[in-house]
Amino acid sequence: MFSSIRSRRLVNKLFVVLATIAFLIALVPLLSILYQTIAKGYTALNPDFLLQITPPIGGTGGGIINAIEGSLVVVSIASAIGIPLGLFAGAYLYEYPGKVANNVRLIAEVLTGVPSIVTGIVVYVVIVATFHRFSALAGGVALSFMMIPIVAISTHESLKLVPDSIREGGLALGVSRSKTLVYILVSTAKSGIVTGIALSVARIFGETAPLLFTALGNQFMMHSILDPAESMTVLIYDYGTSPYPVAHAFAWGTALILLLIVLGLNMVVRISSRLKPTVAI
Repeated sequence: MFSSIRSRRLVNKLFVVLATIAFLIALVPLLSILYQTIAKGYTALNPDFLLQITPPIGGTGGGIINAIEGSLVVVSIASAIGIPLGLFAGAYLYEYPGKVANNVRLIAEVLTGVPSIVTGIVVYVVIVATFHRFSALAGGVALSFMMIPIVAISTHESLKLVPDSIREGGLALGVSRSKTLVYILVSTAKSGIVTGIALSVARIFGETAPLLFTALGNQFMMHSILDPAESMTVLIYDYGTSPYPVAHAFAWGTALILLLIVLGLNMVVRISSRLKPTVAI
């Protein structure tokens, strides 16, 4: 008996050590990316970098205010479309299991693996080619197609973790099925749902290919969501692949700002998800 307990403890310690080593190995490329981005990006930071529009590739001075504006507008449009649809789809998968729900889940899982450039081409054919103009709206629609399956699957999985007793307790108290789902189940699974939303927003914030076919780019500020929109990811691609060292520094600075924005959004979302709901049934 004692030998069995001793062997289990040894195996447990062995796997703890292996898991720790794996974690440290996985941490190396992450820290490398952070170090390279910060070390090469901070030199480009100054007030003008955040307050002026982008110069021509190879030019000096200027900033990325138009790229920040375009990225925020495009991601906001995508979130306004993708988050509600994803939440409703995830709630449907949980509340109405069956053949249709299984097919919807399969489609959502397939869509998460579709290359983003394919999404961009489809939206280009449907929207850009139809209306003969690139726009922030088309870019938002393309990114929303990438958000919907991620939010739907994360919502479904989070709701599945809620004990059945909580759902049955709400129904037993006379609460309607819809209110039980919205105010009890979703509230209980809020942390997981919000995490899925944050991950989807972080992913689309870093997408470039769909925006090349839809939002295209804009060296100036936007006046409407029907105008072409610059984005930080497209700017990084354009300036990072140019032959000018000054453009490379500009791309590293933009990458650092993008990293800080995504990190800040994730922190805000995670903190807000821990707040207790005050909505009454």
